[in-house]
Amino acid sequence: MITLTLYSRPDCHLCEVMAEQLTPLMRGRAELRVVDISRDRALKRRFGLRIPVLTGVDDELCQYHLDSERVERYLSGATRD
Repeated sequence: MITLTLYSRPDCHLCEVMAEQLTPLMRGRAELRVVDISRDRALKRRFGLRIPVLTGVDDELCQYHLDSERVERYLSGATRD
């Protein structure tokens, strides 16, 4: 199964919204791993205030707001491999 990673931090409204919007898109094709960047110095440097950030295996799919079309294309392509 595909794993999407959502880089987030506590009390981030945009992060919560993105996670909610992802649920119907994943439809059993993917699982969501949420990573709290606030506890990791390297991740804080990498993402800073640029969260939420959603990534696939090697791709950054979107940041701040869900790009549902891009995620759908990613999931459709990944499930064919």
